[in-house]
Amino acid sequence: MTIGTDALQGDEFAEEILTPWQRIGRSLLQDRFAMWGAVVLVFFFALAIVGWWGTSGDDPYFSPSTIRLPDRLKPPMAKPNLEDVAPGKLPPLGIYPFGTDELGRDVFARMLEGSKFAMAVGFVAVGISMILGVFLGGIAGFHGNKHIGPASLLGAILFPVAGGFLFSEISWWILFPLEGALLFIGVVLGMWVESLPAFGFLKQHPIVNVDTIFIVLVDVQLSFPTFFLILTAIAVLPPSIWNIMVVIGITGWVGPARFVRAEILSLRERPFIEAARAIGAKDMRLIIIHLVPNSLAAVLVSVTIGVPLAILSEAGLSFLGFGVPPPDASWGNILSDGRKFLFDAPWLMFIPGFAILIVVLAFNLFGEGLRDALNPRTRPE
Repeated sequence: MTIGTDALQGDEFAEEILTPWQRIGRSLLQDRFAMWGAVVLVFFFALAIVGWWGTSGDDPYFSPSTIRLPDRLKPPMAKPNLEDVAPGKLPPLGIYPFGTDELGRDVFARMLEGSKFAMAVGFVAVGISMILGVFLGGIAGFHGNKHIGPASLLGAILFPVAGGFLFSEISWWILFPLEGALLFIGVVLGMWVESLPAFGFLKQHPIVNVDTIFIVLVDVQLSFPTFFLILTAIAVLPPSIWNIMVVIGITGWVGPARFVRAEILSLRERPFIEAARAIGAKDMRLIIIHLVPNSLAAVLVSVTIGVPLAILSEAGLSFLGFGVPPPDASWGNILSDGRKFLFDAPWLMFIPGFAILIVVLAFNLFGEGLRDALNPRTRPE
């Protein structure tokens, strides 16, 4: 009886000394669907690395743009026509694993190139949206109750508008951060004006609080269909993969911002925040040291949701001809090129279509497992 009790106490003690990250890892390992999703994602990450190495440069190992008209519309696993194709244009593997398209280009090489663009767009765009979302959601969650006076609100409106007129000739990717800086300068100058004794009455008559401005921005963003907003922005910008990444990132900040705001609204009333305030911790320390790290769970879940959405957005844009500019290949434009040969060469649509399906499904399965692992109420003990 004593041995059994000691063993039970030993098990309980071993359970208690597990760190939070160890508990999360154990929960993920127990979720088979999440592990299958993680394995698939690692496989596609490896393909993206191979694609980045093998399809870049002036003389790539896997050439996605080499035209071989004698080998047009070859089925998967077909061998090249050695008599009609020049030796320098033969596929490096000796066969066409995924067949060829209407110009004789190797679909396997084009899928490798498309994988690097898909992963790059997904993570760069989501990184941009995460930065914007954490920044705006953190301000709304922590400073939501603070009111803005007339001078601050007027500066926040006038400075970006004036900057847009004065610097309209500047490239948009320079103008956008400049507009953000002008908005910040306008708010700071407005607060300085309100702090002057002659204009102190402005501070005593606040117009709106920060959280209301955040909610209005979210409502305005959600009132536009996201994909059509991205499509409109891409249509007026020069064709570039970087423009696609930035536009998708800028239009995807709402979800992460709402997650972070909700987490910080809950965390700022917790006892450890009150204890930090009691020992004299400043607002910046509370945000950086306590609130943001404790809200990373919501951010990680947002990443697993945002990356497949960004990949789908890029594939949709490329399918419509507004995405990755030719001759570069992406899964979307491979799918678009293959729709004309649905019955003659169905692999041109099935291969990129299944790749998009599998990647999005893998992200969703891993995201579901990560969300359950980060939630202590659903995590197995």
